[in-house]
Parts: sequence; C-alpha cells; structure tokens
Amino acid sequence: MKVIQRLRSNHSGNLENVLPDFLRKRKLGYRSFFGFENKANPFFAPLICAAHAPEKDVDFATAIAVAFAKTPYVMAVEAYCFNQYCHGRFTLGLGSQIRPHIVRRYGMPWTDKPAPQMREYVNALHAIWDSFESGKPLDFQGATYRHTLLTPEFTPYLAGFGRPRVFVGAVGPGMTNVAVDVADGLMTHSFVSEKSLREINYAAILERLARNGKPRTGFEIQLPLFIATGSTQEEFERNVAWHRHRLGFYASTPAYKPQLDVHGWGEVHDEVKRMTKEGRWDELWRPITDEMLDTFVVVGEPKDIAPKIRKRFGDFIDTIQSNLELEDEEVQYHIIREIEAI
Repeated sequence: MKVIQRLRSNHSGNLENVLPDFLRKRKLGYRSFFGFENKANPFFAPLICAAHAPEKDVDFATAIAVAFAKTPYVMAVEAYCFNQYCHGRFTLGLGSQIRPHIVRRYGMPWTDKPAPQMREYVNALHAIWDSFESGKPLDFQGATYRHTLLTPEFTPYLAGFGRPRVFVGAVGPGMTNVAVDVADGLMTHSFVSEKSLREINYAAILERLARNGKPRTGFEIQLPLFIATGSTQEEFERNVAWHRHRLGFYASTPAYKPQLDVHGWGEVHDEVKRMTKEGRWDELWRPITDEMLDTFVVVGEPKDIAPKIRKRFGDFIDTIQSNLELEDEEVQYHIIREIEAI
C-alpha cells in the first residue's frame, strides 16, 4: 500500500514551516507528499519542496485543489508546468467544493450540477494539454467552459514529461462515475467508514470500471484516512479529541449524511446541524460516541494502526493519504513504513 504524506503547513497557513518539515521527512525516507487547498494555494507547499528535491525522486500531489475556483486554462497551465518541473511525478487531485464557497468566496460559476461540471472541467484540461503538446488550435466548447485561443507565446515549456495524472475527489455515485470515466484515480472523503466505502464507493467503482472495460489495476483509489494515535498518552488523548470534534463538524454537512445513514446514525446529522445554527461550534464533538469514533477513525497505539488498516482496507484501497503530525517523527515514520508493507 502506498502512503502520501500531508505537508505540515496547511492547517496553519505558515509556509515557513514547509521546508524544514519536508527535509526532516525526506531524511527519514518519505517519498510522497501532498498539499491541499486551505489557507494557501495548494501548489505552493509542493513547489517549495520540489525546489529542494534535486534528485527528482519525490512524488507530489494536490489533494485537493478546488477545481471550480479557477478556470480550466489556469489550472491546466499550473499543473502542466509543475509536472515538467517534477519530471512527471505530479498528480493533480481535484475536488468540487460546495456552492457557497464557489459562488461567495471564489466568485466563480456554479451550475448546480457539480458532477457534469467536473466531467467538462477534466475534459477541458485534456483539450488544453492536447493543444500544448500538438500545437493544434485550441477549440474546446462546453456548456460552462469555452477555450478557443492559444498562441505560441503562451504555450508552456515542454520538457518531455507530459501531462500530470488527474484524480477526482468523490463522495456520491455521480462524482464517482465521473472519476472512473475521465480520471486516473479517485480520492474518497475522509468522513467515511469501511462499510460506507464498500457499499457506496467501491461497488460503484467496480460497476463503472466493468461498464467502461477498464481494468481495476489501472485505476487508483486513495483514502484520506483519519488516524488517531500518539507517541505519548497526552498526545493520543489530544488527537482523539481533535478527531471527535472533526467528525461532528463533517456530520453537520447535508452532503455527508449518507455516511451516517449507512450506520443508522442519521439523527446525529440533524443534531449537529442544529448546533451550528445556534453557534455552538465548539460543542460539535458531544454527539459523537465512542462507537462512531472507532467506525470513522482508526484509533489505537502506534503498533495497532497498520494492522487495523490492513483489516479494514487492505483488499481494496491502493493509497492512504496520511495526516499524521506526531511529536516523535521516528514513531510516525515507523507507522508509515508498516502501512507501506500492507
């Protein structure tokens, strides 16, 4: 099983933390890293690190970059240029976000049909990359996006490493089908359980792959897994508390209610959503029981993590996105190595 590690800066947004953390992890042996769209551009942290990986033996990714926050052309240029710089070792992970953020934060169009919009978006990326590489006129005409102009002055440098792989973040069956149809892989949400993944996502993936005549081995499934552990008892308890609150936060979102319904916990969504409307954000952890925590999070001592991941996900997940940030770096990397051995 492959593991891709989150770059440390994203929750704080302080990009000065990125390089020291990256260099420590490279020395230990980490080989894959991702940045995500939060308090900084998701390309910034990977780019900082790539500049200090002269051997070009490190994989980088966005997980995720918000697709609808930028036009396909802007995203195509950024991703293509970065893939050249990484010598073909970059994966563009895309997600749709939700309407309020796209319309009110980014000021970009939202079609109320995010799955068809994402399909068109990825198709537009490939049309733009085709034009970069072939020199032929750009002529993409979609329902939401239109790209019909490209001159040599604005064509990126072609270093011979081609276009990046494209992964799509998916929760429901519609976006899952889009990922299988037009992408190289799928990133699940972190607010998932083994049961919901198997019944909602994996069954739909297998059905769609069979329909398209695509082999399972040619399609990667990534899981951004919640892991609550610690190198000390204090750190363990702190991480358990953080994950409990995080589950409450995600449970308040209507789009994620099906993950609760699978387990018969749909009423928890109603409770925590009501709490958000009352401004009780700091109390969202209260309805999350120990059973729910153990269902959505891999919880345990460092020695227990890899065996639990193997039991739950070893037969159908290809890559784990690791959000671990333990105080003891060697303890953390030992966990990573054990997961990679699955």
